[in-house]
Amino acid sequence: MIQLKSAEEIRIMDKANAIVHKVLDALEAAVAPGVVLGDLDRMAHSLTLSAGAKPAFKGYHGYPASVCISVNDEVVHGIPGSRALKQGDLVSLDFGVVYEGFYGDAAKTCVVGPADEKARLLLDVTRESLMKGIQQVRPGNRVSDISHAVQEWVESHGFSVVRDYVGHGIGRALHEDPQIPNFGERGHGPRLQPGMVLAIEPMVNEGGFEVTVDDDGWTVRTKDGLRSAHFEYSVAVTSSEPVILGVGGAA
Repeated sequence: MIQLKSAEEIRIMDKANAIVHKVLDALEAAVAPGVVLGDLDRMAHSLTLSAGAKPAFKGYHGYPASVCISVNDEVVHGIPGSRALKQGDLVSLDFGVVYEGFYGDAAKTCVVGPADEKARLLLDVTRESLMKGIQQVRPGNRVSDISHAVQEWVESHGFSVVRDYVGHGIGRALHEDPQIPNFGERGHGPRLQPGMVLAIEPMVNEGGFEVTVDDDGWTVRTKDGLRSAHFEYSVAVTSSEPVILGVGGAA
């Protein structure tokens, strides 16, 4: 069942997502050659507690860390440990918090040092596909209008969208209805209405869309070993323009 949020609940979620983006910005600024992923995780945990929130992912279905860090061919749910970053690595940072009973969730991908041309294009197209999807977040549109906009933009640039992992509603639970695939035809799924809050998160692969899961039960990586990128915003449906929570206003 889709849970509609009141204006006050969306205000709280905006604060939750502001904390998420503050932490993500700090993590991105810390990314450099030689930085150990576990240190980034500890930074995220400490910053979150200092902001009066709790990390959303730690302990969620047994996930052992505060932030998901996925490198190069890892798509999502990478577990930070003793790995040290190297020049040219693509680093996806996926992070969430719980604040006053509500969840915030966002993700971004960055590069360690200068990016090669293909990596820069992959990041740009993934980020742009997220914004293409958000442009469809208007009352009366359907969920698959978001999905189609993402897929169309990604595939027009020669990349692929992951099928096995999707976006989702968000609120008092991290994952709520509806699911939001990053692929599909227009005109299907629930109609969008004010009060819905959606975590839209394109996961885009350099090669094919197929993925596998490591023996740790969490780390998802591309089947062909090529790189992946991931961007995510939590977005509120309003009576007019979509509002990206935590970043200060309409999309």
